[in-house]
Amino acid sequence: MKIFLIFLFSAASLIAQIKADDVKTLTLKNGMKIMVLEKTIIPNANMYLFWKVGSRNEYPGITGLSHFFEHMMFNGAKKYGPKEFDRVMEANGGANNAYTSQNITAYTNWFPKTAMEVIFDLEADRIADLDFNPQMIESERGVVLSERTTGLENSPLSELWQTVQGTAFFAHPYRWPIIGYESDIKNWTKEDLENYFHTYYAPNNGLVVISGDVKVEEVKKLAQQHFEPIPAGPKPRKVHTIEPEQKGEKRLFVKREVPSAFVMIAHHVPETGSDDYYALDLLSSILSQGRSSRFYSILVEDKQLAIQAGSFYYDSFDPTLFYFYGVCGDGVKPSVLEKALLEEIDKIVNEGIAENELQKVKNQKLMEFYRTTETINGLSNTIGTYELFFGDYKKLFTAPDDYKKVTADDIQRVAAKYFTKQNRTVGVLNTEEEL
Repeated sequence: MKIFLIFLFSAASLIAQIKADDVKTLTLKNGMKIMVLEKTIIPNANMYLFWKVGSRNEYPGITGLSHFFEHMMFNGAKKYGPKEFDRVMEANGGANNAYTSQNITAYTNWFPKTAMEVIFDLEADRIADLDFNPQMIESERGVVLSERTTGLENSPLSELWQTVQGTAFFAHPYRWPIIGYESDIKNWTKEDLENYFHTYYAPNNGLVVISGDVKVEEVKKLAQQHFEPIPAGPKPRKVHTIEPEQKGEKRLFVKREVPSAFVMIAHHVPETGSDDYYALDLLSSILSQGRSSRFYSILVEDKQLAIQAGSFYYDSFDPTLFYFYGVCGDGVKPSVLEKALLEEIDKIVNEGIAENELQKVKNQKLMEFYRTTETINGLSNTIGTYELFFGDYKKLFTAPDDYKKVTADDIQRVAAKYFTKQNRTVGVLNTEEEL
Protein backbone atom coordinates (compact mmCIF):
# COMPACT_ATOMS: atom_id res chain seq x y z
CA MET A 1 0.00 0.00 0.00
CA LYS A 2 2.85 2.37 0.84
CA ILE A 3 4.47 1.80 -2.61
CA PHE A 4 1.14 2.49 -4.31
CA LEU A 5 0.65 5.76 -2.43
CA ILE A 6 4.19 6.89 -3.30
CA PHE A 7 3.54 6.14 -6.99
CA LEU A 8 0.15 7.86 -6.91
CA PHE A 9 1.61 10.98 -5.32
CA SER A 10 4.54 11.05 -7.77
CA ALA A 11 2.35 10.59 -10.84
CA ALA A 12 -0.23 13.06 -9.60
CA SER A 13 2.48 15.66 -9.11
CA LEU A 14 3.44 15.30 -12.81
CA ILE A 15 -0.04 16.01 -14.14
CA ALA A 16 -0.40 18.75 -11.53
CA GLN A 17 2.45 20.57 -13.29
CA ILE A 18 0.20 20.99 -16.34
CA LYS A 19 -2.72 23.40 -16.38
CA ALA A 20 -5.55 23.66 -18.86
CA ASP A 21 -4.17 26.94 -20.15
CA ASP A 22 -0.88 25.21 -21.03
CA VAL A 23 -2.68 23.60 -23.97
CA LYS A 24 -2.68 26.13 -26.80
CA THR A 25 -5.25 25.90 -29.59
CA LEU A 26 -5.14 27.29 -33.10
CA THR A 27 -7.47 26.81 -36.04
CA LEU A 28 -6.16 26.99 -39.60
CA LYS A 29 -8.03 28.76 -42.40
CA ASN A 30 -9.22 25.41 -43.75
CA GLY A 31 -10.84 24.53 -40.41
CA MET A 32 -8.23 22.10 -39.09
CA LYS A 33 -7.92 22.41 -35.31
CA ILE A 34 -4.49 22.01 -33.73
CA MET A 35 -3.72 21.70 -30.02
CA VAL A 36 -0.19 22.01 -28.67
CA LEU A 37 1.27 21.17 -25.28
CA GLU A 38 4.87 22.19 -24.64
CA LYS A 39 6.17 19.49 -22.31
CA THR A 40 9.91 18.98 -22.14
CA ILE A 41 10.27 15.51 -20.63
CA ILE A 42 12.64 14.17 -23.28
CA PRO A 43 13.82 15.72 -26.59
CA ASN A 44 11.00 13.98 -28.47
CA ALA A 45 7.53 14.87 -29.63
CA ASN A 46 4.26 13.11 -30.37
CA MET A 47 1.57 13.95 -32.92
CA TYR A 48 -1.95 12.52 -32.90
CA LEU A 49 -4.22 13.08 -35.89
CA PHE A 50 -7.81 12.35 -34.92
CA TRP A 51 -10.28 12.07 -37.77
CA LYS A 52 -13.91 12.29 -36.72
CA VAL A 53 -14.88 9.22 -38.71
CA GLY A 54 -15.56 5.65 -37.69
CA SER A 55 -17.97 2.87 -38.54
CA ARG A 56 -20.89 5.02 -37.27
CA ASN A 57 -20.38 7.25 -40.34
CA GLU A 58 -20.85 4.37 -42.77
CA TYR A 59 -24.04 2.90 -44.20
CA PRO A 60 -25.04 -0.42 -45.78
CA GLY A 61 -23.00 -0.91 -48.92
CA ILE A 62 -19.83 0.79 -47.65
CA THR A 63 -19.40 -0.69 -44.17
CA GLY A 64 -15.74 -1.14 -43.23
CA LEU A 65 -14.40 1.87 -45.19
CA SER A 66 -13.13 3.67 -42.08
CA HIS A 67 -11.01 0.68 -41.13
CA PHE A 68 -9.90 0.24 -44.75
CA PHE A 69 -8.38 3.73 -44.79
CA GLU A 70 -6.29 2.81 -41.77
CA HIS A 71 -4.54 0.50 -44.25
CA MET A 72 -4.62 2.80 -47.28
CA MET A 73 -3.05 5.75 -45.46
CA PHE A 74 0.27 3.88 -45.34
CA ASN A 75 0.30 2.85 -49.00
CA GLY A 76 1.55 5.83 -50.90
CA ALA A 77 0.72 9.38 -51.94
CA LYS A 78 2.03 11.91 -54.46
CA LYS A 79 5.41 12.67 -52.88
CA TYR A 80 6.02 9.59 -50.76
CA GLY A 81 5.18 6.43 -52.68
CA PRO A 82 4.18 2.95 -51.45
CA LYS A 83 5.90 1.95 -48.18
CA GLU A 84 7.80 5.27 -48.14
CA PHE A 85 5.83 6.69 -45.20
CA ASP A 86 7.23 4.13 -42.76
CA ARG A 87 10.68 4.10 -44.36
CA VAL A 88 11.15 7.88 -44.20
CA MET A 89 9.76 8.12 -40.70
CA GLU A 90 12.00 5.35 -39.38
CA ALA A 91 15.02 6.87 -41.14
CA ASN A 92 14.34 10.03 -39.16
CA GLY A 93 14.08 8.17 -35.85
CA GLY A 94 10.29 8.06 -35.73
CA ALA A 95 7.59 5.42 -35.35
CA ASN A 96 3.84 5.33 -35.86
CA ASN A 97 0.61 3.51 -35.17
CA ALA A 98 -3.11 3.83 -35.91
CA TYR A 99 -6.50 2.57 -34.78
CA THR A 100 -10.12 2.70 -35.91
CA SER A 101 -13.18 2.65 -33.65
CA GLN A 102 -16.90 3.08 -34.12
CA ASN A 103 -16.41 6.82 -33.67
CA ILE A 104 -12.95 7.95 -34.75
CA THR A 105 -9.83 6.99 -36.64
CA ALA A 106 -6.53 8.04 -35.08
CA TYR A 107 -2.96 8.10 -36.34
CA THR A 108 -0.04 8.74 -34.03
CA ASN A 109 3.61 9.52 -34.69
CA TRP A 110 6.54 9.54 -32.25
CA PHE A 111 9.67 11.36 -33.36
CA PRO A 112 12.75 13.36 -32.29
CA LYS A 113 11.99 17.06 -32.22
CA THR A 114 14.53 17.54 -35.04
CA ALA A 115 12.27 15.50 -37.36
CA MET A 116 9.09 17.51 -36.84
CA GLU A 117 9.07 19.15 -40.26
CA VAL A 118 9.51 15.76 -41.94
CA ILE A 119 6.49 14.47 -40.01
CA PHE A 120 4.38 17.44 -41.12
CA ASP A 121 5.47 16.83 -44.72
CA LEU A 122 4.61 13.12 -44.55
CA GLU A 123 1.17 13.74 -43.08
CA ALA A 124 0.33 16.60 -45.44
CA ASP A 125 1.24 14.44 -48.44
CA ARG A 126 -1.15 11.63 -47.58
CA ILE A 127 -3.96 13.97 -46.53
CA ALA A 128 -3.74 16.06 -49.68
CA ASP A 129 -2.74 13.46 -52.28
CA LEU A 130 -3.45 9.90 -51.17
CA ASP A 131 -2.90 7.48 -54.05
CA PHE A 132 -5.99 5.55 -55.15
CA ASN A 133 -4.06 3.16 -57.34
CA PRO A 134 -6.50 0.36 -58.36
CA GLN A 135 -3.90 -2.36 -57.85
CA MET A 136 -3.15 -1.10 -54.33
CA ILE A 137 -6.85 -0.94 -53.54
CA GLU A 138 -7.33 -4.57 -54.61
CA SER A 139 -4.27 -5.66 -52.67
CA GLU A 140 -5.50 -4.04 -49.46
CA ARG A 141 -9.04 -5.27 -50.07
CA GLY A 142 -7.62 -8.78 -49.94
CA VAL A 143 -5.70 -8.02 -46.77
CA VAL A 144 -8.82 -6.72 -45.03
CA LEU A 145 -10.93 -9.68 -46.15
CA SER A 146 -8.28 -12.04 -44.80
CA GLU A 147 -8.08 -10.06 -41.56
CA ARG A 148 -11.85 -10.28 -41.16
CA THR A 149 -11.95 -14.04 -41.79
CA THR A 150 -8.94 -14.79 -39.60
CA GLY A 151 -10.21 -12.59 -36.79
CA LEU A 152 -13.55 -14.36 -36.61
CA GLU A 153 -12.00 -17.82 -37.01
CA ASN A 154 -9.53 -17.20 -34.18
CA SER A 155 -11.94 -15.56 -31.76
CA PRO A 156 -15.35 -17.04 -30.91
CA LEU A 157 -15.79 -14.11 -28.50
CA SER A 158 -15.44 -11.64 -31.38
CA GLU A 159 -18.04 -13.51 -33.40
CA LEU A 160 -20.46 -13.49 -30.48
CA TRP A 161 -19.73 -9.81 -29.80
CA GLN A 162 -20.51 -8.82 -33.39
CA THR A 163 -23.75 -10.80 -33.33
CA VAL A 164 -24.88 -9.36 -29.98
CA GLN A 165 -24.03 -5.85 -31.13
CA GLY A 166 -25.95 -6.33 -34.37
CA THR A 167 -28.98 -7.60 -32.45
CA ALA A 168 -29.00 -5.03 -29.65
CA PHE A 169 -28.97 -2.20 -32.23
CA PHE A 170 -31.47 -2.31 -35.08
CA ALA A 171 -31.51 1.37 -36.13
CA HIS A 172 -28.23 3.03 -35.17
CA PRO A 173 -25.06 2.42 -37.24
CA TYR A 174 -23.31 1.00 -34.18
CA ARG A 175 -24.97 -2.24 -35.27
CA TRP A 176 -22.37 -3.21 -37.87
CA PRO A 177 -18.79 -4.33 -37.10
CA ILE A 178 -15.90 -1.89 -37.48
CA ILE A 179 -14.22 -4.14 -40.03
CA GLY A 180 -17.41 -4.19 -42.13
CA TYR A 181 -19.47 -6.89 -43.80
CA GLU A 182 -17.76 -9.27 -46.23
CA SER A 183 -20.09 -8.47 -49.12
CA ASP A 184 -19.50 -4.73 -48.69
CA ILE A 185 -15.73 -5.14 -48.54
CA LYS A 186 -15.83 -7.09 -51.81
CA ASN A 187 -17.89 -4.44 -53.58
CA TRP A 188 -16.54 -1.00 -52.58
CA THR A 189 -15.76 1.01 -55.70
CA LYS A 190 -12.91 3.42 -56.28
CA GLU A 191 -15.52 6.18 -56.36
CA ASP A 192 -16.84 5.07 -52.94
CA LEU A 193 -13.34 5.35 -51.52
CA GLU A 194 -12.58 8.73 -53.05
CA ASN A 195 -15.87 10.28 -51.92
CA TYR A 196 -15.46 8.95 -48.40
CA PHE A 197 -11.86 10.08 -48.12
CA HIS A 198 -12.42 13.61 -49.41
CA THR A 199 -15.31 14.07 -47.00
CA TYR A 200 -13.94 12.59 -43.79
CA TYR A 201 -10.19 13.08 -44.20
CA ALA A 202 -10.56 16.77 -45.04
CA PRO A 203 -8.79 19.23 -42.70
CA ASN A 204 -12.07 20.60 -41.34
CA ASN A 205 -12.90 17.12 -39.99
CA GLY A 206 -9.57 16.62 -38.21
CA LEU A 207 -8.04 17.37 -34.84
CA VAL A 208 -4.25 17.41 -34.42
CA VAL A 209 -2.69 17.18 -30.96
CA ILE A 210 1.06 17.67 -30.53
CA SER A 211 2.86 17.22 -27.21
CA GLY A 212 6.50 17.19 -26.18
CA ASP A 213 9.64 19.19 -26.75
CA VAL A 214 8.04 21.62 -29.18
CA LYS A 215 7.26 25.34 -29.35
CA VAL A 216 3.81 26.62 -30.21
CA GLU A 217 5.13 29.13 -32.73
CA GLU A 218 7.16 26.47 -34.51
CA VAL A 219 4.14 24.18 -34.73
CA LYS A 220 2.00 27.06 -36.01
CA LYS A 221 4.54 27.88 -38.72
CA LEU A 222 4.80 24.27 -39.91
CA ALA A 223 1.03 23.79 -39.79
CA GLN A 224 0.45 26.89 -41.88
CA GLN A 225 3.12 25.78 -44.34
CA HIS A 226 2.08 22.12 -44.74
CA PHE A 227 -1.54 21.71 -43.61
CA GLU A 228 -3.22 25.04 -44.33
CA PRO A 229 -2.91 24.84 -48.17
CA ILE A 230 -5.00 21.63 -48.15
CA PRO A 231 -8.58 22.61 -49.09
CA ALA A 232 -11.44 22.06 -46.68
CA GLY A 233 -13.91 19.37 -47.67
CA PRO A 234 -17.71 19.24 -47.66
CA LYS A 235 -19.34 19.29 -44.25
CA PRO A 236 -19.74 15.64 -43.18
CA ARG A 237 -23.26 14.34 -42.92
CA LYS A 238 -24.46 14.33 -39.32
CA VAL A 239 -25.38 10.99 -37.75
CA HIS A 240 -28.88 11.76 -36.52
CA THR A 241 -30.33 8.27 -36.05
CA ILE A 242 -31.35 7.62 -32.45
CA GLU A 243 -31.72 4.01 -31.35
CA PRO A 244 -35.29 3.52 -30.09
CA GLU A 245 -35.78 2.40 -26.52
CA GLN A 246 -35.51 -1.36 -26.16
CA LYS A 247 -38.77 -2.69 -24.73
CA GLY A 248 -37.98 -6.32 -24.13
CA GLU A 249 -35.15 -8.79 -23.69
CA LYS A 250 -33.56 -10.04 -26.91
CA ARG A 251 -31.94 -13.47 -27.10
CA LEU A 252 -29.77 -15.11 -29.74
CA PHE A 253 -27.77 -18.25 -30.34
CA VAL A 254 -24.64 -18.70 -32.46
CA LYS A 255 -23.78 -22.27 -33.47
CA ARG A 256 -20.04 -22.97 -33.57
CA GLU A 257 -17.75 -25.85 -32.64
CA VAL A 258 -16.10 -24.75 -29.38
CA PRO A 259 -14.75 -26.63 -26.35
CA SER A 260 -16.60 -24.29 -23.97
CA ALA A 261 -19.73 -22.17 -24.37
CA PHE A 262 -19.56 -18.36 -24.43
CA VAL A 263 -22.15 -16.08 -22.86
CA MET A 264 -22.52 -12.32 -23.48
CA ILE A 265 -25.04 -9.85 -22.09
CA ALA A 266 -25.33 -6.26 -23.33
CA HIS A 267 -27.34 -3.34 -21.94
CA HIS A 268 -27.97 0.05 -23.54
CA VAL A 269 -26.21 2.88 -21.67
CA PRO A 270 -25.49 6.56 -22.36
CA GLU A 271 -22.66 8.01 -24.42
CA THR A 272 -19.29 9.10 -23.03
CA GLY A 273 -19.56 12.50 -21.38
CA SER A 274 -22.98 11.77 -19.89
CA ASP A 275 -23.63 12.40 -16.21
CA ASP A 276 -23.46 8.66 -15.53
CA TYR A 277 -20.18 8.00 -17.36
CA TYR A 278 -17.83 7.89 -14.36
CA ALA A 279 -20.17 5.71 -12.29
CA LEU A 280 -20.53 3.22 -15.16
CA ASP A 281 -16.78 3.20 -15.77
CA LEU A 282 -16.11 2.43 -12.11
CA LEU A 283 -18.84 -0.21 -12.11
CA SER A 284 -17.07 -1.98 -14.98
CA SER A 285 -13.91 -2.08 -12.85
CA ILE A 286 -15.80 -3.41 -9.86
CA LEU A 287 -17.09 -6.26 -11.98
CA SER A 288 -13.98 -7.23 -13.91
CA GLN A 289 -10.73 -5.40 -13.18
CA GLY A 290 -8.18 -7.70 -11.59
CA ARG A 291 -8.28 -10.93 -9.63
CA SER A 292 -10.20 -9.33 -6.77
CA SER A 293 -13.03 -8.15 -9.05
CA ARG A 294 -16.46 -9.67 -8.52
CA PHE A 295 -16.63 -11.71 -11.71
CA TYR A 296 -13.15 -13.18 -11.35
CA SER A 297 -13.11 -13.82 -7.61
CA ILE A 298 -16.62 -15.30 -7.47
CA LEU A 299 -17.33 -16.87 -10.86
CA VAL A 300 -13.82 -18.00 -11.82
CA GLU A 301 -12.02 -18.72 -8.54
CA ASP A 302 -14.76 -19.44 -6.00
CA LYS A 303 -17.62 -21.11 -7.90
CA GLN A 304 -15.46 -22.19 -10.88
CA LEU A 305 -18.34 -21.59 -13.27
CA ALA A 306 -16.17 -19.71 -15.76
CA ILE A 307 -12.63 -19.88 -17.02
CA GLN A 308 -12.89 -16.23 -18.04
CA ALA A 309 -15.34 -13.44 -17.21
CA GLY A 310 -15.32 -9.71 -17.73
CA SER A 311 -17.05 -6.53 -18.82
CA PHE A 312 -16.33 -3.60 -21.13
CA TYR A 313 -17.76 -0.16 -21.87
CA TYR A 314 -16.18 1.81 -24.74
CA ASP A 315 -16.01 5.54 -25.40
CA SER A 316 -18.75 6.63 -27.78
CA PHE A 317 -20.34 9.71 -29.33
CA ASP A 318 -23.84 8.20 -29.09
CA PRO A 319 -25.61 5.95 -26.58
CA THR A 320 -23.81 2.62 -26.60
CA LEU A 321 -23.67 -0.79 -24.91
CA PHE A 322 -22.23 -2.07 -21.64
CA TYR A 323 -21.16 -5.71 -22.01
CA PHE A 324 -20.72 -8.62 -19.58
CA TYR A 325 -19.31 -11.91 -20.81
CA GLY A 326 -18.06 -15.25 -19.61
CA VAL A 327 -16.57 -18.49 -20.94
CA CYS A 328 -18.08 -21.56 -19.29
CA GLY A 329 -15.98 -23.81 -17.12
CA ASP A 330 -15.71 -27.53 -17.83
CA GLY A 331 -19.18 -29.08 -17.88
CA VAL A 332 -20.96 -25.83 -17.01
CA LYS A 333 -24.09 -25.03 -19.01
CA PRO A 334 -24.38 -21.52 -20.45
CA SER A 335 -27.71 -21.03 -18.67
CA VAL A 336 -25.95 -21.59 -15.35
CA LEU A 337 -23.22 -19.05 -16.15
CA GLU A 338 -25.78 -16.54 -17.45
CA LYS A 339 -27.74 -16.84 -14.21
CA ALA A 340 -24.56 -16.37 -12.15
CA LEU A 341 -23.55 -13.26 -14.11
CA LEU A 342 -26.98 -11.73 -13.61
CA GLU A 343 -26.95 -12.62 -9.91
CA GLU A 344 -23.79 -10.60 -9.42
CA ILE A 345 -25.50 -7.62 -11.06
CA ASP A 346 -28.60 -8.10 -8.94
CA LYS A 347 -26.46 -8.08 -5.80
CA ILE A 348 -25.24 -4.59 -6.68
CA VAL A 349 -28.76 -3.43 -7.55
CA ASN A 350 -30.26 -4.81 -4.33
CA GLU A 351 -27.39 -4.55 -1.84
CA GLY A 352 -25.06 -1.91 -3.27
CA ILE A 353 -21.30 -2.02 -2.75
CA ALA A 354 -19.02 -1.45 0.20
CA GLU A 355 -17.04 1.78 0.52
CA ASN A 356 -13.72 -0.06 0.59
CA GLU A 357 -14.60 -1.84 -2.68
CA LEU A 358 -15.42 1.49 -4.30
CA GLN A 359 -12.24 3.09 -2.98
CA LYS A 360 -10.18 0.22 -4.37
CA VAL A 361 -11.42 0.76 -7.93
CA LYS A 362 -11.11 4.53 -7.58
CA ASN A 363 -7.45 4.04 -6.69
CA GLN A 364 -7.05 1.77 -9.74
CA LYS A 365 -8.64 4.34 -12.04
CA LEU A 366 -6.55 7.18 -10.67
CA MET A 367 -3.39 5.13 -11.06
CA GLU A 368 -4.33 4.35 -14.71
CA PHE A 369 -5.09 7.99 -15.39
CA TYR A 370 -1.86 9.28 -13.91
CA ARG A 371 0.20 6.56 -15.56
CA THR A 372 -1.30 7.45 -18.95
CA THR A 373 -0.50 11.14 -18.56
CA GLU A 374 3.12 10.50 -17.63
CA THR A 375 4.11 10.16 -21.30
CA ILE A 376 3.78 12.60 -24.21
CA ASN A 377 1.90 9.94 -26.17
CA GLY A 378 -0.54 9.52 -23.31
CA LEU A 379 -0.94 13.27 -22.96
CA SER A 380 -1.73 13.74 -26.65
CA ASN A 381 -4.19 10.86 -26.70
CA THR A 382 -5.92 11.99 -23.50
CA ILE A 383 -6.20 15.62 -24.62
CA GLY A 384 -7.73 14.52 -27.93
CA THR A 385 -10.04 12.00 -26.28
CA TYR A 386 -11.48 14.54 -23.87
CA GLU A 387 -11.83 17.18 -26.59
CA LEU A 388 -13.76 14.78 -28.82
CA PHE A 389 -15.74 12.59 -26.43
CA PHE A 390 -16.32 14.97 -23.53
CA GLY A 391 -16.66 18.10 -25.64
CA ASP A 392 -13.76 19.96 -24.04
CA TYR A 393 -10.17 18.90 -23.35
CA LYS A 394 -10.27 20.93 -20.11
CA LYS A 395 -12.46 18.26 -18.54
CA LEU A 396 -9.44 15.96 -18.33
CA PHE A 397 -8.09 18.22 -15.60
CA THR A 398 -11.18 17.57 -13.47
CA ALA A 399 -11.30 13.83 -14.23
CA PRO A 400 -9.56 12.74 -10.99
CA ASP A 401 -12.11 14.70 -8.96
CA ASP A 402 -14.96 13.41 -11.10
CA TYR A 403 -13.94 9.85 -10.23
CA LYS A 404 -13.56 10.74 -6.56
CA LYS A 405 -17.07 12.24 -6.44
CA VAL A 406 -18.78 8.97 -7.41
CA THR A 407 -20.56 7.45 -4.42
CA ALA A 408 -21.65 3.90 -3.61
CA ASP A 409 -25.23 5.13 -4.11
CA ASP A 410 -24.30 6.29 -7.63
CA ILE A 411 -23.02 2.81 -8.49
CA GLN A 412 -26.18 1.17 -7.19
CA ARG A 413 -28.37 3.75 -8.99
CA VAL A 414 -26.82 3.26 -12.46
CA ALA A 415 -26.89 -0.53 -12.08
CA ALA A 416 -30.61 -0.40 -11.25
CA LYS A 417 -31.32 2.13 -14.01
CA TYR A 418 -29.65 0.41 -16.95
CA PHE A 419 -29.20 -3.28 -16.10
CA THR A 420 -32.84 -4.26 -16.46
CA LYS A 421 -34.27 -7.30 -18.22
CA GLN A 422 -36.11 -5.28 -20.89
CA ASN A 423 -32.92 -3.36 -21.70
CA ARG A 424 -30.66 -6.36 -22.29
CA THR A 425 -29.59 -8.59 -25.14
CA VAL A 426 -28.31 -12.06 -24.27
CA GLY A 427 -26.15 -14.09 -26.63
CA VAL A 428 -24.83 -17.64 -26.35
CA LEU A 429 -22.23 -19.25 -28.62
CA ASN A 430 -21.93 -23.01 -28.35
CA THR A 431 -21.68 -26.25 -30.29
CA GLU A 432 -25.34 -27.05 -29.66
CA GLU A 433 -28.24 -25.00 -28.39
CA GLU A 434 -29.15 -25.85 -24.81
CA LEU A 435 -32.46 -27.68 -24.41
